[in-house]
Amino acid sequence: MSSPAPPVVVIGCGPVGQTTALLLARWGLRVVVLDGRPARDLVGSKAICQQRDVLDVWESVGVGAEVARRGVTWTTARTFHRDTEVFSFQFADRGQSPFPPFVNISQCVTEELLDGAIADQPLIDVRWGHQVSGIDQDDSADGSGGVSVSCVNGATVAGSYAVACAGPRADVIRTALGLTFDGQTFGDQFLICDVRTDLPGWETERRFYFDPEWNPGRQVLIHPCPGSTFRIDWQVPPDFDLATEESTSGLDRRIRQVIGDRPYEIVWKSVYRFHSRLVDRMRVGRVLVAGDAAHLVSPFGARGLNSGVLDAENAAWKLAFVLRGWAPESLLDSYSTERHAAAVENLDVTGATMRFLVPGTAEQARHRLDVLQRAATDPAARAQVDSGRLAEPFWYVDSPLTTPDERRPFPGRPPRGDVPVPAPGVLVPDCPVSVPGRPDVVRLRQLAREGVTVLLGDDAATPALPEQLGGPGLPVAVHRIRDLDGGPTLRTALGARDDETWVLRPDAHVAAVLTRASDVGPAVARVLARRHEDSLPPTPRKLGAGPWRGPRAEVS
Repeated sequence: MSSPAPPVVVIGCGPVGQTTALLLARWGLRVVVLDGRPARDLVGSKAICQQRDVLDVWESVGVGAEVARRGVTWTTARTFHRDTEVFSFQFADRGQSPFPPFVNISQCVTEELLDGAIADQPLIDVRWGHQVSGIDQDDSADGSGGVSVSCVNGATVAGSYAVACAGPRADVIRTALGLTFDGQTFGDQFLICDVRTDLPGWETERRFYFDPEWNPGRQVLIHPCPGSTFRIDWQVPPDFDLATEESTSGLDRRIRQVIGDRPYEIVWKSVYRFHSRLVDRMRVGRVLVAGDAAHLVSPFGARGLNSGVLDAENAAWKLAFVLRGWAPESLLDSYSTERHAAAVENLDVTGATMRFLVPGTAEQARHRLDVLQRAATDPAARAQVDSGRLAEPFWYVDSPLTTPDERRPFPGRPPRGDVPVPAPGVLVPDCPVSVPGRPDVVRLRQLAREGVTVLLGDDAATPALPEQLGGPGLPVAVHRIRDLDGGPTLRTALGARDDETWVLRPDAHVAAVLTRASDVGPAVARVLARRHEDSLPPTPRKLGAGPWRGPRAEVS
């Protein structure tokens, strides 16, 4: 009997590391998670704002619906200049997602739910008190290499690959990998207070105030949280001192200026400066870098944790396909290509927000004031107000795994609150589906996350896909759109035509939209970072057939 394959080593047991471990185990891989802390430290609410598509990723490991149930749902984002509302917007959904646009919930609760899922997963071994001190790699030509992770306590953990999710203070790991982490630290501080109180009418909306009279010249952001709690985030001067603020009753005055004369309780408080930084690459040999270990952005837009979870999904399915022999190791290059581009987008978006929030020159300050004053009545000015573009999945339009479609050119970043029209590179809209003989599958993204999924229009020819396109057991399933949804919902959400074939990646992003059956094999090969001509001769596939119904078996 062959011995089990070495596990994947996940460094860091925060939400990104937890998600990475659960997704790898979902694909049937053994995982060892290392964290330098002695145990989980459930202190403070930390990252609270979880985006719809991140909830969807968490649902694939069994916790998304519970995160949504325990959190506070909000659907409206309001922006004020002083005491005047300049605009508000709600969030689009081109499909029928079961999740709200955003859910606010303490990071501690999210971590507890993910811990519960990990406890039920025998493929995951979590080791607290294992602070990583170094990483060695062996890239043997015969593919038998691996990683060796050393810890301060003297332990050494061997693995096939490693995913570094050790957070912003992962300096030892970044240094060991030879990564740069260039960027900047902003001078102004930010004061956070989670305040438990009663604010009728504020429970389902996020409020952003420019230059309110109770924080002149700076901003205040207010988010609803569970348990009648509100996260209040003040921009404060570089020399702000929380201890002095408390001792002089300044903190009480600051809170009452927002909530009025009503009882309240401070649940948690903190002061921080934020950073904008990015590693030069997110793959170094057998190590992938994810989450805050790879990129730091300002908090306006909730792009930190949300982006980290999408790093985790991208890394997990690609590692699984490589380790199962379904794709060559070169597939992992696309992890760095895609997620580094996503991080650059996040830095661009959040950098623009900070330039609007904290003008660097007198001219920029005058421009901002002019825009805010006009925004109350001028729609064109409203579009220039930047209070933080909220988190959204990145679109892999330029990815080497994506087959372009000249009929669906990507128009660029959509208006805030909107999502891109379905096209190659874009996350597919979610819709209810019915898979014959599969009562366990009820949504399109749930189906897509089982492997590579091919959707056929009514007039599209059935493609001939090689059985061994990616090695024995490659999870590829082919379905007629009408068999998944006899009505118009799915085809309307996609904007699908009867002659089209849609190819979906294992992370539910559209890889290709095609009109010739002969192009499907090359498009699937491209998803796997393979050359189509290297595949075996094609054999017809039965519609709806999928040799693999979900990642359950352990790799050995």
